[in-house]
Order: sequence, then structure tokens, then C-alpha cells
Amino acid sequence: MLQHIRPALVLLAAFTLLTGVAYPLAMTGVAQIVFPVQANGSLVLRDGKVIGSSVMGQAFASERYFQSRPSATLAPDPNDSSKTVPAPYNAANSGGSNLGPTSKALIERVKADVEARKAENPTMPVPADLVTTSGSGLDPDLSPAAALFQVPRVAAARKLPEDQVRKLVEAQIVDRTLGVLGEPRVNLLALNTALDGASGR
Repeated sequence: MLQHIRPALVLLAAFTLLTGVAYPLAMTGVAQIVFPVQANGSLVLRDGKVIGSSVMGQAFASERYFQSRPSATLAPDPNDSSKTVPAPYNAANSGGSNLGPTSKALIERVKADVEARKAENPTMPVPADLVTTSGSGLDPDLSPAAALFQVPRVAAARKLPEDQVRKLVEAQIVDRTLGVLGEPRVNLLALNTALDGASGR
């Protein structure tokens, strides 16, 4: 019986070392050499401090910043671990909303968001991504229309000319990947970092 078990144990040990140790270490090493920034989280530094990641959305609440789209991520309720509470841009719990298009709660939330955005800029239609959540809840980008929609508010809060802020947005627009994949977009962290630089924070 030992002669049947020994080869199985040897193969188990060999494949554990190969696929559980050698392969992950090799891929980690290659990633660190070929894509070091991406392999370490695409972190963005300012004055030597990490202020975020270019691939991970975060909430910007201040009127002085371009704001993210809504996020439906959740976190455990500190008062009752069997429940969850809203926690926008919670990177530990990526996910979208389970509310369907006929959900009363969703309809009321979107209507309230649309009204708030209309009050912010009554001259433009409200872009959809400013009032809808993404599938991950961690989208780091906005459509160019959603960023341009916020120009008057940000310019007024920073006491900057609207043309200057609009040019900042336009300079941050990234075209489709390879010209065909995805949609034009604006990375929110990159835009807000450029905005701080232009206005001396």
C-alpha cells in the first residue's frame, strides 16, 4: 500500500512547491521588473506621501474638488456585525448595488442626486455617471461630460476662472485604449492633483 501512497505524496509536494511557491514568486518577480508601478498598486505620491491609487476610486466631498460618482460599497455595521452600512469607496468590499430599475429606494436616491446636481449647475444636463454607481463601486474615472459639468462649482470654490479649470479637465481626458477599447475618461485623482497644483492647493 505504501508504494501507492508514496508517489501521490511526492506529486502533492512537488506540485505544491511548483504552483504554490515557485510560480507565484516568479510572477511577482516578473511583475516587479516589468510593471513595478502597477504591481505595487499604482500609488500616487505627493510630497512623499501616498494620496491614493490611480486605479482605485475614492470619495471627494469638498466643493473645492471634482467629486466621484456615487458608490454602493458597504461595510459591517459596527453596532451589529450581522448587518452592513453604506461605506462609499470601501476598497475592502468592492461591489455594486443590488437595487433593480424598479426599486423605489434607487429611484428616490437618483432623483435626489439629480436635483442636487441641477442646483449645482442648472445650465447643463446632468451626466448619468454623476448619479449612478459603477459595478465595482470603486471606479476611479469620470466621463469628460461629468467632469466638465462640475467646472463652475470647482472654479467658484477655488476662485479660479472657469476657462482655466475647464482647460485642466480637457488636459486630463484620456482617449479610448488603443483607440477602440472603452470610452474617453478623466481620472479623478489625477485631475484633482493637477487642480491642487494649479491653485496652490
